[in-house]
Amino acid sequence: MMGFGFVGMLLFWAVLLVLLVGGAILVLRQATGTRLPGDQRQPTARQVLDGRFARGEISAEDYETIRAQIER
Repeated sequence: MMGFGFVGMLLFWAVLLVLLVGGAILVLRQATGTRLPGDQRQPTARQVLDGRFARGEISAEDYETIRAQIER
C-alpha cells in the first residue's frame, strides 16, 4: 500500500500553508493592535471625561468632581 500518495502530500502542504499564513496574520494583528471593524470597543467613562476636558467642554472643577464620582 502506498498510503495517501500524492493527494495526501498536497493536503499536508495545504494545511501547513494555511496554518503558517493564519499564524502570521494573528501575530501581526496582535503586534500592531489591528482589530476587525466590528471588534471596536466603547470608550470608558474616564476616556470620555478626559476628552471633554481636553476639548475645553468642562472646567477643571467639573472635571475633578466628575472624576471623583467615576472612581468611587
